[in-house]
Amino acid sequence: MTDYRAQIQSETERLAALAGDLSVPVPTCPGWTLAELVTHVGRLHRWATHMLRGQVRERLWSRQVSDGLPEGATGDAAWLTAGAAELLETLASTDPDTEVWTWGPDNRASWWPRRMFFESLVHRADAELALGIDPEIPAGTAIDGIEEFLHNLPYAAWVTRSLAGLGLEGATIHLHASDADGEWTITQAPAGKIEWARGHAKGDAAVKGPVSDLLLLLYGRRSPDALTVHGDRELLDRWLSTASL
Repeated sequence: MTDYRAQIQSETERLAALAGDLSVPVPTCPGWTLAELVTHVGRLHRWATHMLRGQVRERLWSRQVSDGLPEGATGDAAWLTAGAAELLETLASTDPDTEVWTWGPDNRASWWPRRMFFESLVHRADAELALGIDPEIPAGTAIDGIEEFLHNLPYAAWVTRSLAGLGLEGATIHLHASDADGEWTITQAPAGKIEWARGHAKGDAAVKGPVSDLLLLLYGRRSPDALTVHGDRELLDRWLSTASL
């Protein structure tokens, strides 16, 4: 079983090590610099800590939780790692079955570590891409990340509302890892929802490539041009641009 607490710590340390010149623009997060990226991740960690410590059961978003920064200020590496330390301590002391609010399908504390890990990982990749570094993501982690993304996506109302307006009901997208045992088919369901299944199948659009690139593709961090695409490229582009978290 994956130790998500250890993974959160590792990813936070990696991001902190990249947070030297905070003025560097982050192309995968348009309008952001590394300062905004670090601040965003630190706020997410503090949000999760607040939700778990308070056993909050009503909807509460990260912007509603104090980050401890002066008005208009951004965080730095030390502030980021301090927030992660609080989160890790909280995760260690919280019963995974504790009922808390989440935006996903499972309203228990156990939802948060996996979600915070992949938030941290993807934003570490953002920082690396901004600095001209090709992100490295182990295949097993990328497979878990793809399935975590697909598991939660149907419950991301801000995404499903937009997907509903695309008129793609019944359309299918197939993902095929070229370096690992991983294939997934995503079907656009009514009302903007999605359904997905693991295994070989045909899709209206199909994408094949390293599994780490497939994960970054879903998050809008990797262009389909970097992978092999078959079928309806326009459908793929429209879906990806709308569905990325």
